[in-house]
Amino acid sequence: MWLNQLKVAVVQRDTELLSSLLDDIPTLEDAQDIETALYLLQEATTIMQQLKDETAVSMKQIKKNIDYLNSSIADQKSQFDVTS
Repeated sequence: MWLNQLKVAVVQRDTELLSSLLDDIPTLEDAQDIETALYLLQEATTIMQQLKDETAVSMKQIKKNIDYLNSSIADQKSQFDVTS
């Protein structure tokens, strides 16, 4: 059951399911199940790294966009303030 859920999580790139499955790794007895689990865990690691890299790129682009938008806004501190 756990191995099938791991397969589904890897195929769907479901990070929440991967995380919950990694929190509850069962003891596997069959050598083929262990080999399959190792392969799937390597794939899960690759997926998580790709998502991390994509997030970093997106965050950098958002920062550039915010900096650009802030540079195009007129300075609002230059108002004429007459107080006595």
